[in-house]
Amino acid sequence: MCVQYLTTANTNWVKTHFGLDLLALSPHDVFPTYPGSIILKSHNTQRTAIGMARFGLLPSCAKDENFGRKTYNARSETVAEKPSYKHAWVKRHYALALADAFYEPCYESGKAVRTLIQQANREPMAIASIWDTWNEPETGELIVSFSMLTINANDHPIMKRMHKPEDEKRTVVPLKPELFSDWLNATPETAASMLTLDAIPELILT
Repeated sequence: MCVQYLTTANTNWVKTHFGLDLLALSPHDVFPTYPGSIILKSHNTQRTAIGMARFGLLPSCAKDENFGRKTYNARSETVAEKPSYKHAWVKRHYALALADAFYEPCYESGKAVRTLIQQANREPMAIASIWDTWNEPETGELIVSFSMLTINANDHPIMKRMHKPEDEKRTVVPLKPELFSDWLNATPETAASMLTLDAIPELILT
């Protein structure tokens, strides 16, 4: 489960793959409730956009912003059923979270070692996510938030090495570039079929 990742500042990569301008921000670590850049598409206007969103999805039923501290990852197996995520999934609120890398704990030494995971080609990642909007009750502020989707990683050569030996192996899903458009345009059925280990580019530990 991904609780921390590093944002990207690679404006050329974002422009090449999405035709959009990344905000001029320095790379920084993102934790739940922190802002990070995402790509999303409006299915009403067919417009693709980039912007900042909070890590940790806030559904309409959320009482306060702290709700996002427990919704930063959504299991692909249950995302269509869980009240926190169902609306975003059914409404096709599919997004790509932009990152240079993400972190997971490796216990191969017997202790938790914070480990950085990148693409083998060192390019940024676009991680399969869902997004939603939430109105802050007191101010009425409209907040965009997101959750990264996760899948079982028992058969992944890198991700099966993460977490405690007794824990289920899970991974977020950085998508191969040829799948970016398909994800943003997906239906619930096609989105579910894309969340596989085969969709993930080669990863390395650094």
